[in-house]
Parts: sequence; structure tokens; C-alpha cells
Amino acid sequence: MVPQSKSDTSTEPEFPSLFKAAFTQLAIDNHAHPLLREDMRDKLAFEGLISEAEGEALTEDAVDTLACFRATKQLAQLFGLDKNTSWEEVKRHRAAMRYMDLCKLCFKDAGIHSILIDDGLGGAADMAEGYKWHDQLTEGKTKRIVRVEIVAEVRVDVQVTSAELEGLLDLFEGEFKKTLTESAREEDVVGFKSIVCYRTGMNVSVVGRDDEKVAAFAEVFEMYKSRKGEIRLAHKALNDEIVRIALGVAGECRIPVQFHTGLGDSDITLTLASPAHLQPVIKAFPETQFVLLHSSYPYTREAGYLTAVYRNVYLDFGEVFPFVSGDGQRTIIRQVLELAPTNKIMWSSDGHWWPESYYLGVFQAREALYEVLSEFVRKEEMTEGEAVKVIGRCLYDTAARVYQL
Repeated sequence: MVPQSKSDTSTEPEFPSLFKAAFTQLAIDNHAHPLLREDMRDKLAFEGLISEAEGEALTEDAVDTLACFRATKQLAQLFGLDKNTSWEEVKRHRAAMRYMDLCKLCFKDAGIHSILIDDGLGGAADMAEGYKWHDQLTEGKTKRIVRVEIVAEVRVDVQVTSAELEGLLDLFEGEFKKTLTESAREEDVVGFKSIVCYRTGMNVSVVGRDDEKVAAFAEVFEMYKSRKGEIRLAHKALNDEIVRIALGVAGECRIPVQFHTGLGDSDITLTLASPAHLQPVIKAFPETQFVLLHSSYPYTREAGYLTAVYRNVYLDFGEVFPFVSGDGQRTIIRQVLELAPTNKIMWSSDGHWWPESYYLGVFQAREALYEVLSEFVRKEEMTEGEAVKVIGRCLYDTAARVYQL
């Protein structure tokens, strides 16, 4: 995957070994979501490729961002279109392609060896392909990341339809722990993920009060009855307990727990999205590996600090490709590297719904890594060989180790 603008130059790259590593090193995508089924390919606004916004903020405003301008040019290049092609022309071109041809084109030279898929994303069950379907796009086998809040909601549904409220909380907690333990032992499951950031915030308490948990469970029970079976767990005492149980099971089963941090859609409370809020539970569960997702943007420095001072914390620098401008991406990587040990960082695409999200996710990450690491080599703050080693670690080696692939 060599950028056209660089491959056309008549001179060799300034740092040939680093250039080769950045654009050819196989990558493990440590956090992504499934692609839409062919019959659903036009179900969602394609602008979701470049923004987490919703409604008119997505369809009207997101197209005027630097992220969209850049993505338009890079997709035009991928599709063999003129560099002045518009966003709407890119959309028409992709819509005219056979779906599998589009998928294979986006993965053909991406260098993605394998994908770790969180298939609990809202709508995935109804609109997206199963995780194993993605094996045809990569050399390595696709693995699963289990979203713990979705497991909890299923267990709540089972309990409220089979028992009275009295004593239900203890039953739920036992069944939830059992289900998570069984999931952790499945061959294809390599980690858990929590979206507590979306539900009640990152300020997860280390211990919970029984009376608060019982009251929260009673609210869930009333919600279940009034909404005819619909459940969305967003009750702090209960959500915190779900996270604590998941962290305990993960530590016992030796698998990591991913946390959505920072950048997200309008559901999050931004002030509660910083991973700094997790510090008490990070200390309380030293045997559990925490993976802070999405560069924790805009709280990247806080995430880097946690990664530097706690042995059990890792930082994923994904999702900012392609949601943030190119200059912003380079700044984020610089901030990651300010403190974070280079054996504690991992790349992901946060690919979802559209195959282009995987392509842009890895292509832009490779560009940013090369440009930032080149600066450090040029300033003699690291050798080219050390920079090459960093590429290998953050694209492949660390994920392979953490997820025991």
C-alpha cells in the first residue's frame, strides 16, 4: 500500500526501511465492527464514514470538514477517478460497483492480516454480516470481541421473564458472570469490550452499594414492562457492577477488556469520556488488561499517562482515522508517543458498515506513522531501525501478544 503521490516521485524516500515498514507491515486490526450485508449497503448515510455526527449535522455539516475533503481525494485515487472528483461523485461510483468487488478492492492492498470484531454494535444483528464472513477478506481468521453490556441486557431479559423481582439481582449477577466466563473460553473470543462510556460514563466505582443496585434493577424491571421487553442498561449502579464483574472474569480468564474512551457520537457525555476516570478500577484490578480505545481523543495525553504508569493498560490509536484531519492525526500520534511505551500501543481501524472505513483506517494510519516517525529519526531522537521496530509493534506484535493470537 504505497501512496500514489510518493510512488510517483523520482527519488527514493528519505528513510527507505521505515517507508517500507510503514506501508507493507501486516496489521492486526484490534478493534472493528462488521460490514453491512449487500442488501443493506444503502441503508445508512455514507457520511457516517467520516463523522460520528447524526442527522443534519452528519449529512449537511460533515461533508465540509477537512476529514471529508481528504477522504474524497483518497477514495477517488482508490477508484481510479480524477483527483478533482467530488464527494457525491465518489458516492455514485461506489454505488455502481458490485458489492463484493468493492469489499475486495478496499482490502486488496490494505495489509490487514486479521480483524478483531465487536459484533455488538447497535443494528449489527439486523443489517451486518457475521464476523466469520470477513475471513474471505483477510489472510488470518477473524476473532470476536464480546460487548459486555449486550450480554448483560440479554441476561436481564431472560431473568425478568422467568422470575419475580425479589432475589432477581443475585440471580442476574450469577448468570451474567457464568455467561461471560463461557464466552471467554470460546475459541474465537479474544477479549471483552465495555461501552459504559456511552451509558453512564467512565467514572466506574470500585465497589457498589447493594441498595443502589437493587433500586437500579427495579428501574430496569419497570422499563422492561413499560417498553414491552425493550432493555437499555443505563443505570449507574448496575452498569458499574457489570463492568466490575467483567473485569473480574477477564482477569481470571486472562483476556483483555477494551473500553470505548473519548471520541463518540452525541450519546456520550464528553466530560465523562476521559480514561482518567478509570484510574481507581485500573488499580483495583491489576491482573486485568485494559485497552483504551480510539486514542481517547481528545483525552489522548491522559490515556498515554495511564499507559505509562500502569503495567496493565494499553492504548489503541484508532477511530481518529478518518474522523480527524491529517494534521490532527499526526498530533494525536505525537501525543501518544509523548509518554506511552511503544510496546503498549496498538492500531485499529474501528472499521464499520462500509469497506472504505477499513481502507481509510489503515491507509491514513500508515501515512501518519511514517510522517511522525520520520520527524523523530530526522531529529536523531531515534534511529531508523528503532522506528521500524515501533511500526512492527503498533501494527502487529503488541496486538498478537495482548490478544494471544
